[in-house]
Amino acid sequence: MKPFMDKDFLLETETAKHLFHDYAEHQPLVDYHCHISPREIYENRRFHNLTEVWLGGKQPDGSYFGDHYKWRVMRSNGVSEDYVTGDKPDYERYLKFVEALQMAIGNPMLHWCNLELRRFFGYMKPLTPENAKEAWDVCADKLQNDPDMTVRGIIRKAGVAMIGTTDDPTDSLEWHVKIAADPSIEVRVCPSFRPDKAVGISKPGFAEYIGALAASVGREKLDSAAAVMDALVERLEFFASLGCRASDHGLDYVPFRPASEDEVERVYHRAMAGEAVSAEDAEKYQTALLLCLGRAYHRLGIVMQIHYSCLRNTNARMYRLLGPDTGYDAIAQNTCGGALAAFLSALDETDECPRTILYSLNPADNEQLGSLIGCFQSDEVPGKIQHGSAWWFNDTRSGMEAQMRSLANLGLLGNFVGMLTDSRSFLSYARHDYFRRIFCNLVGNWVENGEYPPVEANLKAIVEGVSYRNAARYFNL
Repeated sequence: MKPFMDKDFLLETETAKHLFHDYAEHQPLVDYHCHISPREIYENRRFHNLTEVWLGGKQPDGSYFGDHYKWRVMRSNGVSEDYVTGDKPDYERYLKFVEALQMAIGNPMLHWCNLELRRFFGYMKPLTPENAKEAWDVCADKLQNDPDMTVRGIIRKAGVAMIGTTDDPTDSLEWHVKIAADPSIEVRVCPSFRPDKAVGISKPGFAEYIGALAASVGREKLDSAAAVMDALVERLEFFASLGCRASDHGLDYVPFRPASEDEVERVYHRAMAGEAVSAEDAEKYQTALLLCLGRAYHRLGIVMQIHYSCLRNTNARMYRLLGPDTGYDAIAQNTCGGALAAFLSALDETDECPRTILYSLNPADNEQLGSLIGCFQSDEVPGKIQHGSAWWFNDTRSGMEAQMRSLANLGLLGNFVGMLTDSRSFLSYARHDYFRRIFCNLVGNWVENGEYPPVEANLKAIVEGVSYRNAARYFNL
């Protein structure tokens, strides 16, 4: 029997061990998409216990912020919401999570938590209810007293070279401005442009959001769809001035329904007047907006990320209670491959297709994406169009392997830009370690099975590339 999560965890062959320990393990991290707070980086927040850093909870503004992966684990173990996002004492909430974690056999959450304890706190025992108090005390002491266990210290300890936060176009980017002016902050922190609320013309609050967008560019109102596009591009240029490397679109599905400018304007004015907008009409506006932004991304050298096929806020009662992004989303099944291809083709037609990373939450789309990306590559950069890392519910060992096998089958795995945390927790950088182990094991097995030649220089380039160098090149670091 192998020891639990020893130094060769998930590495099944000697080649895999060599590739991980000699080439992957100590590479810097490019965390190009996450949901952590730039304010907490600037202020160098210090957490006080594992509940604060793992579970989070209700914020002063009434919203909820934390790791909803962990919240789902607790709910699946029958834990009352008072302990999940509620106001029960921190230690009691932590104990409920530890109890639930014992049932998480086969779930990456078990591995992530133990990797975090080992990497950041030096706590090497498997976390169980029996040693939960000991682990709590060890971690609390380090979080409260170790000078290297502030937010910036955690980032430094993880070897992070670049962080891409997720920011609304109306954001002042106040904290990014302060970070950029502070020479003591070593990591590169880049805002990422997330214009979902401007795209969601048929969603509640659209007109109110357009008012906020107008204010962000110093205007009383935006009286046309063209004015909305101009405002978004103006904000994007401001983001670019502060080092923006990527945009991100969280779409239900990828639309493509070209329409005349007059048609788009009619749809926009109906929405702003509070009238219902059909799905077909919404797609006309969305297509025009996405094409406009895609061209702007290309001009400014900004990567376009598109995430789709998520069924959001499925539990109406809990959505009313807690709001969005609290662990009540699921995988959707959307057949939008043709629209996605047409969208990329329209941008390519005028040589304005930006570097693009595509993610579907539905793993059934892996082969479709793997084949589609090969249709729009160019000599701008190797792997200009990327099949993104296994996302969200696919962020498991089997999900990562499936995404990488699909990419290897249909494209060039060696040009993959690799892992991102997509996380709300500063300890989640351990997930890069998890990904690298899985990747090196996959490659190591291919080598030892005689499916790839044991050419050291090639293997070194592939492993270091997928671990760090490809992303550094892709995001112009």
